[in-house]
Amino acid sequence: MEKIWLKAYPKGVAKEINESHLKPLPQIFKDSVQEFKNNVAFENFGSSLTYNELDQMSDNFASFLVNYLGLKKNDRIAIQLPNLLQYPVIMIGALKAGLIVVNTNPLYTEKEMSHQFKDAGIKALVIFEPFAHKFNHIKNDLKIESVITTKVGDLLGFPKSLVYNFVLNLKNKKEFKAKGKTPPSNKVKGAFSFHEALNLGQTKKFTPPPIDIEDTAFLQYTGGTTGVAKGAELTHRNIAANMLQILEWKKPLLTKGEEIVLTPLPLYHIFSLTVNCFAFLHFGGKNILITNPKDIPAFIKLMGSKKFTVLTGVNTLFNALMNHKDFAKLNLSALKISVAGGMALQNAVCTRWEKLTGNPIIEGYGLTETSPVACCNPIDGTNKLDHIGVPLPSTECKIIDDNGVEVAMGERGEICIKGPQVMKGYWNRPDETELVLTKDGWLKTGDIAVVDKDGFFKIVDRKKDMILVSGFNVYPNEVEDALANHPGVLEVAAIGVPDDASGEKVKVFIVKRDSNLTADEVKAFAKTCLTGYKTPTLIEFRQELPKTNVGKILRKELREEELKKHARS
Repeated sequence: MEKIWLKAYPKGVAKEINESHLKPLPQIFKDSVQEFKNNVAFENFGSSLTYNELDQMSDNFASFLVNYLGLKKNDRIAIQLPNLLQYPVIMIGALKAGLIVVNTNPLYTEKEMSHQFKDAGIKALVIFEPFAHKFNHIKNDLKIESVITTKVGDLLGFPKSLVYNFVLNLKNKKEFKAKGKTPPSNKVKGAFSFHEALNLGQTKKFTPPPIDIEDTAFLQYTGGTTGVAKGAELTHRNIAANMLQILEWKKPLLTKGEEIVLTPLPLYHIFSLTVNCFAFLHFGGKNILITNPKDIPAFIKLMGSKKFTVLTGVNTLFNALMNHKDFAKLNLSALKISVAGGMALQNAVCTRWEKLTGNPIIEGYGLTETSPVACCNPIDGTNKLDHIGVPLPSTECKIIDDNGVEVAMGERGEICIKGPQVMKGYWNRPDETELVLTKDGWLKTGDIAVVDKDGFFKIVDRKKDMILVSGFNVYPNEVEDALANHPGVLEVAAIGVPDDASGEKVKVFIVKRDSNLTADEVKAFAKTCLTGYKTPTLIEFRQELPKTNVGKILRKELREEELKKHARS
């Protein structure tokens, strides 16, 4: 379609990024080190790393990976950590070594870990030690050659490191004992500690391998348009391009080398990885990492002690912050921009946030497959509520019908995206890639949208069955597959239903095999094989489920029933 959105671009924002400036991610980081060497790059629990320190530590970690573990270019390494100072050290070190990083949620169950590690062909794993017992249960079924463990306090300095490690260890033991369970061992036989890795790495010289901008940098796992979790191959070019697009968009409000961004979303999530980590590293900013954003009182206390200029989050986080009694007492005069992504931003949340802070929340839109940002609202005060904004520089969007024909302005259709941030494809799944990527480079998103006369896009429905819980993707097939293993379940269907707190929550409809099956039993079973946000909160038992003539369960009918109930209430 014609680029009608360009007239909505803020003054000073270029229509295109200069793609000749794109470089492999380690080189982009090295450039930032040269310019901002003594600036603080990351802060966590009051401890910090400068750009120089991060550069040296990541070099040492890269040396360890190559010289001691024998890893080679394009080998896959999984990083399973919350927001800690160790994450950027490990991630940047792995990229310097030419490895492909596989970001993994530390709260994943053993089943989820096993699938991802096998699918990606992981050769090395960095795991948060308090959760290492899960790996111990599945390691004999995997071909992972090397494991590095790390604790929460490993880079906090003495004596803080001892205190944090002791307190977390004690807390974990109490949680298991409260459930009547014996605390498991988190020691992994033959594993290296994070400090051992750094110390060994600095004893040998490290020569970086040549890295091409088209090399794969990350496998970010997603369900795409189906429920099978697969790795979106994001190249150095994809991430670097999206980083430049984001910075170009924010240019009118931000000053190089002076910004402080609060990072509550985990860096293993693509939104936080690109927007917070890479974009602000390139811009000379400081990331304040929040390890546990669910602890709202502690988060607000930290907000009160920092003069941060940028906050990124999801709708549920902004809502939770405002609902705490101490939020209104904060002095947020330094805040320049609040950015929401990952899930739909509710009008009530956006309006209330602006009233309390004097700062609007700018909503953006993207997918794992677009590295992730494709559209964003302008930051010059011309943003539109209920809209995902306009395409970023060097990005095109169009809306098509079921036959692939572009629809007229104002008509509904599937939004498609084209630009340098669109993924290479799905890892080892050419058939799945072909379903979403056209030969001329358009990505079919599965989201239904409309575009207005100003070029602003609005998501109105979802073509795919994905459920979005607090910014995290939940795929019905995965939930259904897990619950189908319960001996008391005959049939099961999972859908997302509206929820004021999390945007959507998971509801399952079950036909019983065992008439004595209860909802509590189903929930307890689900918790053994699904991460918390994927676990169904609503369970409805039925005599039968709606099906097509060939026996396929009609989730769409179930969703429509629930939406009607929600509308009546």
